Amino acid sequence: MYSYSNIDQELVDNRVLQFRDQTQRFLTGKLSEDQFRPLRLMNGLYLQRHAPMLRVAIPYGELSSRQLRMLAGIAESYDKDFGHITTRQNIQFNWVQLKQVPDILEKLASVQMHAIQTSGNCIRNITCDHLAGIDSNEVEDPRPWCELVRQWATIHPEFQYLPRKFKIAFTGSPTDRAAILAHDIGLRLLKNEEGEIGFEVHVGGGLGRTPVVASIMKPFLPKSDLLTYLEAILRVYNLNGRRDNKYKSRIKILVRSVGIDIFRSNVERVFRTLSTETLSHNTIDILTVKKRFQGVFPDAIKLNGIRLEGHQHKKYARWLEKNTLNTKFRDYKSLYISLKHPDRAPGDITATEMRFVAHIADKYSGGQIRTTHTQNLLLPLVHKSNLVHLWKDLSDTNLSEANIDTVQDIICCPGVEYCSLANTTSIPIAHEIQNRFRDPDELQAVGNIQIKISGCMNACGHHHIGNIGILGVDKKGEEWFQITLGGRADQSLKIGERLGPAVDRDSIASTVELIIRHYLSKRLDQQEHFLTTLERIGINSFKRVVYG
Repeated sequence: MYSYSNIDQELVDNRVLQFRDQTQRFLTGKLSEDQFRPLRLMNGLYLQRHAPMLRVAIPYGELSSRQLRMLAGIAESYDKDFGHITTRQNIQFNWVQLKQVPDILEKLASVQMHAIQTSGNCIRNITCDHLAGIDSNEVEDPRPWCELVRQWATIHPEFQYLPRKFKIAFTGSPTDRAAILAHDIGLRLLKNEEGEIGFEVHVGGGLGRTPVVASIMKPFLPKSDLLTYLEAILRVYNLNGRRDNKYKSRIKILVRSVGIDIFRSNVERVFRTLSTETLSHNTIDILTVKKRFQGVFPDAIKLNGIRLEGHQHKKYARWLEKNTLNTKFRDYKSLYISLKHPDRAPGDITATEMRFVAHIADKYSGGQIRTTHTQNLLLPLVHKSNLVHLWKDLSDTNLSEANIDTVQDIICCPGVEYCSLANTTSIPIAHEIQNRFRDPDELQAVGNIQIKISGCMNACGHHHIGNIGILGVDKKGEEWFQITLGGRADQSLKIGERLGPAVDRDSIASTVELIIRHYLSKRLDQQEHFLTTLERIGINSFKRVVYG
C-alpha cells in the first residue's frame, strides 16, 4: 500500500491544526453554524439524527493492520465500540463528540489517515476495484493512478466548492467491481488495438433521485493525459453545473441536459487550452507514486497440521467456495471476511473484531486489509497452505460466515436508526431477510443474489442496482417499501425496474422471500442466475406472485 511522503504527512498534520482552530472558534461562538458547516463537511463531519458522524477516508480501500488497530482504539475511546464500513470503502463513526473530533483527526494523522474531503461539495474519496493488483485479468494495477488522482484532488483550490459532491472510481479489469458506471467519472484501464494502455473514460453516472448509467466520454485516453482531461471535465462541470437546485446539480444532470456530444465538445475545447506541461503527469510523477507503494508478499508459515471432522470439513469447503478467490499469483488466494452476520448491522465491525482482523492480517497476509464496495473486508494475499489455519482462527467468531454474494450479503444504508435524511428503517429489514435464509445448505442452494436497501431516495444502499432493490418511502408517517428487480452493479450496470406498488413495513421481508422462492421454482437449474431467470420469464411473472 502507499506510504506517505514528508509532503503528504505535513499536509495532513497541518489540516488537523487548521480544523482544531476552526472547531474551537465555532464552540466559542466566533464562527456561526453557516460559516462552520462547509468547514466541518470538508473534514468528514456530519450532523446525524442522534450525534455527529465522522467519515474517515480509506483511499481505494487499502488499510494496514496498524491503521486498523488505530481505528479500533478510536471506536473504543470516542464512539460506541464499533465502526461502519461504507459502500465507498470508507469507515464511519456514528457517535463522536464535536469537541473531540480534532483529537481523533490527530490520531488518524499519526497512522497516515485523514477525513479530508469525505463529504462536502468537492472531489470525494477515490475508490477502486478491491482486487486491484491481484486480479489475473486486469490490464494494469489501477492503485497508483488512484493515488495520483487523490494527490491532485486533495485540497485542489479550484474544486473545493463544486456545484455538488463528485465521485471518481477506477478499475483495471474487464470485470467491474467498482461500479464505475454509477460514478461522476469512471475510469477503466484497457489496451487499444496498438497494444497501448490507456483509460476508457465514462462520465455522468450516479444513483440518488435520478439514477443514470454513465456515458462513454472517451474510448481511449492516453495515460499521459489523465490529469489534464480530469481537469477539463471538472472545469466544464464547475462552470456549468446548476447551483440553484441541489437535486439538479450533479454532473449527470448537466450531461443529460446538454447531451453527451455537446458536453464532450466543451471538455475537448478546454482540454486543448490547458498546459500539458503543468497538468499532465510525466514519467517521474507516476514512477514516484509507484515507488511509494510498499509491496508485501506474505510467505507460507509453518504451522501444525489440522485435522477437520466431518461437519468441520463441510463448513470449511463451503467457506472456500464462497469467500475465497484465485489471484494472479498461483500459490495465493484472496479471501473475504464477511461483515454480514444476521446478528449485526451490515457493514458494522466492533473494536475487538478490528483488532482480531489486524492480528490475522499480520499473521497471514502481510498486515494488508482492504475494504470492499459490498461493505465487507478482504485479505488480498494469503498462501494456500495457510487457508485452513486462517479459517480455524475465524471459525469461533462472527466473521466466519460463508455468505459472500448470497441473499445474506445485503448492502444496506443506516436508515432512520442513524441518518437524519432517511424516511424508513433499513437495518431491521436486512436482518429479517437474512434470518429467513439462515440455513447454510439452503443459502448455498439459492445461489448469488444481490439485495440492496436504501432508506431514502439518496440511494446510499445502491438499491437501484441491486438484483433485488428495496427503497424506503414515507406515506403519511408510515413506512412503505418500493421494490425493483433486475438491477446489476457490474460492467453491464443496469438500473432495476420497479415491480409495482410499495408494500407495507410488515410485509416487506415476506415479499422478498416470496420473490426469491418464485425464482427458485422457475429457474431451469441451480446454475441459472436470478437475472437470467428474470429475463427469461419476465417481471410480470413476479408481479402476479406478489400482487395477485
